Amino acid sequence: MSHVIPAVVEWFLERSTLGKLAILDFGIQWTGFAFAYTLRTEKFYDLTGSSTFLLIAYLTYKWHNSGHPRQLIQTGCVSIWALRLGLYLFTRVLKDGKDRRFDKMRGDPMKFFVAWTLQGLWVFVTILPSVLAVLSTRQRPLGTRDYIGWGIWLIGYLIEVVADYQKSSFRNNPANKDKFINTGLWSLSRHPNYFGEILLWFGLYVSASSTFSGWEYLTILCPLMDYLLITKLSGIPFLERYARKKWGLLKQYQDYVEHTPVLVPFFS
Repeated sequence: MSHVIPAVVEWFLERSTLGKLAILDFGIQWTGFAFAYTLRTEKFYDLTGSSTFLLIAYLTYKWHNSGHPRQLIQTGCVSIWALRLGLYLFTRVLKDGKDRRFDKMRGDPMKFFVAWTLQGLWVFVTILPSVLAVLSTRQRPLGTRDYIGWGIWLIGYLIEVVADYQKSSFRNNPANKDKFINTGLWSLSRHPNYFGEILLWFGLYVSASSTFSGWEYLTILCPLMDYLLITKLSGIPFLERYARKKWGLLKQYQDYVEHTPVLVPFFS
């Protein structure tokens, strides 16, 4: 391991594209922080993150496209996900008027800055396997691993899209005001949208790995980090606390929690 870290650092520094993308990524987030803190709003936080995904995917493809279909498909998968989710989250926060995640940090410049910095880290780490796949000069013919990876991405993407649509439809019905959703995919998992998100990034790692060699396989840590971020830090824990506070005393919600897996359908 002592030889791996210096080799990774040296490899990173030699790849000017990765350095440029990292600078661009964090530059966008810190600029977004400056505007957001000045205006005292977090409404374009998620839109900034998704736009950064789109820009990094586009520039990587533009700078290193050799005409191989893997590069186009991998870039397309990232872009489709980022465009759809970014617009969905932006329209939702505009409708809600705020993002509850920022209630305790909106007026604290340090916490607010950390949130934007973490988004930059999340963007770069999450997209890294796909960036490496497009950068690679080892563009082998498309094979089983590519199709399996893209198949997993498609399943995860569809789960996320359907879950978001079901929740939006539920919330838009006045009869469901102050109620929790427990129908559709939400009857199989308390957070099916996050399950879909985790699944699709693991799928993109699998397809990207068709070009990998040596330490590049260690970027399996990228979708693992995404999983840990969602399940341990900013996603599920926050929503679970909010739900317990709002519906925890309701017998119906207690039964829902007891019989519905928190993330993976059919696995408690």
